Amino acid sequence: MLVRQLILIMGDQLSREIVSLRDADPRLDRILMAEVSDEGRYVPHHPQKILFILSAMRHFAEQLRADGFTVDYIKLDDAANSGSLHGEVARARAQHQPERILLCKPSEWRLLNIFQQAQEVWPELQLRDDERFFCSQARFAAWATGRKQLRMELFYREMRKHTQLLMDPDGGPAGGAWNYDADNRKALPASVAIPPQPHFSSDAITLEVQALVAEQFADHYGVLDGFDYPVTQAAAESLWEHFLALGMPSFGDYQDAMADNQPYLFHARIAAAMNIGLLDPQRVCLDVQAAWQAGDIPLNAAEGFIRQILGWREYVRGIYWLMMPDYAQRNALGNQRDLPAFYWTGDTRMNCMSQAIGQTLEHAYAHHIQRLMVTGNFALLAGIQPKQICDWYLAVYMDAFDWVELPNTLGMVMHADGGYLGSKPYCASGQYIKRMSNHCKGCAYKVTEQTGEKACPFNSLYWHFLMRHRDQLGGNHRLAMVYRNLDRMSDAKQQALWGWGEKLLARLDAGQSL
Repeated sequence: MLVRQLILIMGDQLSREIVSLRDADPRLDRILMAEVSDEGRYVPHHPQKILFILSAMRHFAEQLRADGFTVDYIKLDDAANSGSLHGEVARARAQHQPERILLCKPSEWRLLNIFQQAQEVWPELQLRDDERFFCSQARFAAWATGRKQLRMELFYREMRKHTQLLMDPDGGPAGGAWNYDADNRKALPASVAIPPQPHFSSDAITLEVQALVAEQFADHYGVLDGFDYPVTQAAAESLWEHFLALGMPSFGDYQDAMADNQPYLFHARIAAAMNIGLLDPQRVCLDVQAAWQAGDIPLNAAEGFIRQILGWREYVRGIYWLMMPDYAQRNALGNQRDLPAFYWTGDTRMNCMSQAIGQTLEHAYAHHIQRLMVTGNFALLAGIQPKQICDWYLAVYMDAFDWVELPNTLGMVMHADGGYLGSKPYCASGQYIKRMSNHCKGCAYKVTEQTGEKACPFNSLYWHFLMRHRDQLGGNHRLAMVYRNLDRMSDAKQQALWGWGEKLLARLDAGQSL
């Protein structure tokens, strides 16, 4: 039978609304989906992340078949599997000789580059823009033109006006303010109850994939047992509805809080489902607005949540496509230190790091403050080579795809783009972690001490970072007060902080844990 269109659906395009399926005809077109080892191994992805994507792919293929499509589904262990998406498209092209090969543009520059090169020898290959976002690449590029600095806050305000989300009829922001950050920085009181999490049992498809992942990716870091994520649109929607009812009302207040043995707190954990197509970000934002309008959630929660999606998520995607591929090579601070081995094991006496890394290995999850102000902050202060920490984030988190992970890590966490994305480094001493968590109470180190064997490593490393990068950061107006505080210290104290920081860094260089 002649094939009009061969449509490749990748693992993060699992939506019936994806542009490549928009005019698909089950009678004329054929769907290709492929599990390939290249995508599981270009970084050592967490086994649960691989399980999540492959199981969701298989469930989506079943949905397409139920809709009448013929789906050629290549499993990871199929004997003829070439191991790459390009190789599988080449095999299907030779077999079916379609009039057209259709693909929604990949979300990662690495894959887009592969298929753009393929167009030179496959003239029938068409790439269509991904329309699952609020802001197209062209719109972001137009917004960025002529600006010396691309600040997220300004972009976010433009997107609020464009979408009319949380806007008053007179054209101003709902409540009179564009953001409510000042209301969203509370530590978690012991008296506040954490909402329960819904659980998702594994069906036969997921169990089959789990066995396959255990066999094929046994060398990857992370626990495979205990997988508890939605792998269908219906399950993802139930997770979202659960959070909207129980977690969202307090999300604003406690979105930056951390607590021992509480990985989720008031967070939705929907990013992974959204990033592969099981949830529509526009629908999610409209649901939040409707809940606020109904009086079910406060404005600071609604605005804080929408800012994460309409603001940061869209902004970092815009930065990614505007600046790639050169952006990935930036290292403005000249960091060359190797990533410590305890990032892969959680074997450290720093309780905050042990908590964040431990839950990452167990659940492939940590919320944004754990990533930014704990594991990310340590990597920044220790001078870790940006590519190594970027690859770690990409590997270990369920929701990490290059377009969203790279700008967040290289730009926001590591300040490796020289301030292109963020106006200041997000550096902090142990006092920030003490203020936002209960981690310090159960730590082997003392957050009140700055030097010596009992001192919190974040403290001396914080001042060491500021001292060693003074030529680059001393003129930053947002760090002016910090540098004034440094200058008020006695020479002896500055020397003690520098010396202890040097000792800690030497231990990292020697492969020791802290």
